[in-house]
Amino acid sequence: MKNLILKLQVMKDTRGQDLVEYALMAGFVAVAAAVIMPGVSASISQILSKVSSVLSAANDVS
Repeated sequence: MKNLILKLQVMKDTRGQDLVEYALMAGFVAVAAAVIMPGVSASISQILSKVSSVLSAANDVS
């Protein structure tokens, strides 16, 4: 009987539930970021190349 009561108390205990939910959410965000980043990094590289060429051209004019 005591064993059954202990099992029921463990099943009702939700103190660690938030931590598990946050860990799962962080995992999903990490996976999504890993999938999206290759496309984003190429776009950022193109933008920085354009900025660099504009700054270089502006430096040549001065």
